[in-house]
Amino acid sequence: MTLWLTAMLVWVAAGARVGRVLVKPATTARVAIVVAVAAVALAATVAVPEIALALDNLLPRGLHSGLLSDGVVASAWILFVTATSVVASAAWPVVSRTNLRRIAFVIYGLAVLAVAVNLFWSTTFGWLTVALGCVFIVITGVRNLDWTTLGRGIAIYTAATAVVAVLAVLQVRRACIGAPPTKAGEPDWGWPIWEVAALLIAFGAVWIVVELWVRARILLRQTKVLHRIMVGRFPEVVAHEQTGTSTQLEASDQVAQIMDALYLQSGGGVELAAAGPPPPLVSLRADRVAQWARNPLGDVVVDARWIAPPEGISPRGWVQAIARAYEASAEAAARN
Repeated sequence: MTLWLTAMLVWVAAGARVGRVLVKPATTARVAIVVAVAAVALAATVAVPEIALALDNLLPRGLHSGLLSDGVVASAWILFVTATSVVASAAWPVVSRTNLRRIAFVIYGLAVLAVAVNLFWSTTFGWLTVALGCVFIVITGVRNLDWTTLGRGIAIYTAATAVVAVLAVLQVRRACIGAPPTKAGEPDWGWPIWEVAALLIAFGAVWIVVELWVRARILLRQTKVLHRIMVGRFPEVVAHEQTGTSTQLEASDQVAQIMDALYLQSGGGVELAAAGPPPPLVSLRADRVAQWARNPLGDVVVDARWIAPPEGISPRGWVQAIARAYEASAEAAARN
């Protein structure tokens, strides 16, 4: 049952990558990611014992290299390392966008030869190709790790590729020592680890989409109260002709509307001597803006200098800081 579920989840990830290509320009790298995840989905599907058995029955005598299902699984992983190698090539400084397509054609051409050799001569050669391709991908992935949304996705994808490299090497070792093949209709050796690797690859491929969506949902929740108050005072900041948009765009619009409303409430750019210069400490600045936003007619005075995001902080992060301070002041007022 878990094999079926794994295959379904990887296919869902492949579909998500297809959707990203449809809404953004279909670059060589984006198409390659779709091919890579689809190849992993194919490998996970053929790894299901019932499907593997049905596939083997198409050629009861198998191929020269072994069972048809084994050849298809190895070929799918060759396609995975091929497509991912195209993406990895784009990350190297010596490769430009103009020659990436030519490099991709060469890599895909070599993959066709590798798949042919894998199917009609030796599956061991196919797994060796997978291992070598994974090494290149892992080296490139490690070179591009950083603590960003993209970097975290690369880290997950690279870790999963490293697992595939180890499994491919073990496949070669099993062939060299003459290990008995898996019986027809039974899961292949190490199938739980193959499942984990496939799921991590799928998760790494869609990590950017998932993290941005989660962060947008968190932002919408954190700024909901502040947004309702400020838009209630200045409804003109909302473009009423807007139709339904994605969660990320909705969060961006909400941030912009809060900033516009705060700016209008401050007098539209007027500098007040009573406000004084804003302090460098973000928390103190956000707390004062939040108090002023709650009661603009009270003792707290701010102007446009206080409303502008502090240096080094994006408008989104600044609005989040104000919203957190706004909620904290509301809780304090409720306790008192």
